[in-house]
Amino acid sequence: MEDKNFTKEAEEASAEPQVEINEELINNILEASTDEDDAVSEYNDTASQYAELEEELQESKDKYIRLFAEYDNYRKRTAKEKTETYQNASVKCIEQLLPVIDSFERSLEFECTDENFKNGMVMIFGQIKEFLNNMNVTAIEALGSEFDPNFHNAIQQQEGTDYASGHVCAVYQKGYMLGDKLIRPAMVAVAV
Repeated sequence: MEDKNFTKEAEEASAEPQVEINEELINNILEASTDEDDAVSEYNDTASQYAELEEELQESKDKYIRLFAEYDNYRKRTAKEKTETYQNASVKCIEQLLPVIDSFERSLEFECTDENFKNGMVMIFGQIKEFLNNMNVTAIEALGSEFDPNFHNAIQQQEGTDYASGHVCAVYQKGYMLGDKLIRPAMVAVAV
């Protein structure tokens, strides 16, 4: 009988094992796998949204930097134009005033019998000079200096002067500068 029992046990052991299917366990595994797929999908969606937002942020940053650079250039350009406009207006005003100043200087060179009148005119001319100084207008010192076509307008050449050749020997009309900008060149004679 032992042989039969042994054979029966051997048959049972060699037979395919009977597995009980636990549906609840399978459902949990399937849900976990679905949840994992959903999580991966959600992660991919979030990553793509993050990439899009990062790209939009970079575009906005580029636009801001360009706008800031354009504004800075605009600000510098308008400040430069404002300065140039002011300087050009000042030059025009001084240009119109220079013939009057020339006439005033010539009138002071003549003799006057009334000393009080002459002193008053000298004081007025002093105020005009002060105005020119306040406006940063300077007369070009020409007499005795080397001729420079940028600042001098030669209308005559003179021989036999006490000045070296190529130097200004006479000034017929003063030249003026506003800062470093030429308003009017000096009319001069040059020694030969």
